[in-house]
Amino acid sequence: MTELTKKQKFLKALFYVMPHHAVSRVVYFVTRLRGPQVVPMIKWFVDKYGVNMDEAAESEIAYYQTFNEFFTRPLKDNIRPVAPGDNTLACPCDGTVSQAGQIRAGAILQAKGRGYSVLELLGGDKTMAAQFADGRFATIYLAPHDYHRLHMPLAANMVRMIHVPGRLFSVAQWTVEEIPRLFARNERLACYFETDAGPMVMVLVGAINVSAIETVWSGLVVPPGGKKISEYDYSHTRKEISKGAEMGRFNMGSTVILLTGNNVEWLPHIAAGQPVKMGQLIGHFPV
Repeated sequence: MTELTKKQKFLKALFYVMPHHAVSRVVYFVTRLRGPQVVPMIKWFVDKYGVNMDEAAESEIAYYQTFNEFFTRPLKDNIRPVAPGDNTLACPCDGTVSQAGQIRAGAILQAKGRGYSVLELLGGDKTMAAQFADGRFATIYLAPHDYHRLHMPLAANMVRMIHVPGRLFSVAQWTVEEIPRLFARNERLACYFETDAGPMVMVLVGAINVSAIETVWSGLVVPPGGKKISEYDYSHTRKEISKGAEMGRFNMGSTVILLTGNNVEWLPHIAAGQPVKMGQLIGHFPV
């Protein structure tokens, strides 16, 4: 692990005492305001983070009525081709791979020297966690400039969803390296699917300023808040979602953790530090 700067040391201490949810609710309100402040806010953000507006379905900043409309902007058609093939996995989002590889005896690598369990990530659901005890995982961080809609790695049937309340620590690389079990402590939404590759889970992890997480089948899930784990059973409704179809979005950026069985193999370059784009080939499995 790299040595923290003075600013990072200060922020680390601040994150432990900061009222994460109160701060994020303020962001939720501000990013949905309409008015003359919206265009300057978006322009500042585009310039600061180098957002590529040429990829957006609507590239004119003045088109967006709120900052959140801009942040969750759709892309132009066919600008993210989805990896073809019945036995391939497409990347679910734009971002950078934080870690990827084998789940060993139910443990997932967070960063060098730090890990957490599948069981705690999935809110203590032993039956679900057992299916991934020796499977594969890929953790992808979405930076502020990235496209923030999430898509299906392969065709699937939605079975269950679990909302696990928690903290909202930053998911920047340095905090991932410094804060133990960060992804198992932050608020998160675990979406469980049945696929031709076997069981698959997409975990949408909240973070500071991530003021809302949505799915296409249930709308806004985070907020509302709460301290109890909430479970949603879709096993009798056959919510089938095609490969490459949108499954949800982050309103402000965060992290996706993809869990699969051990029959899935990631491509060799799907490793820490690798930039990825939604739809690109990331893995395959036998048919």
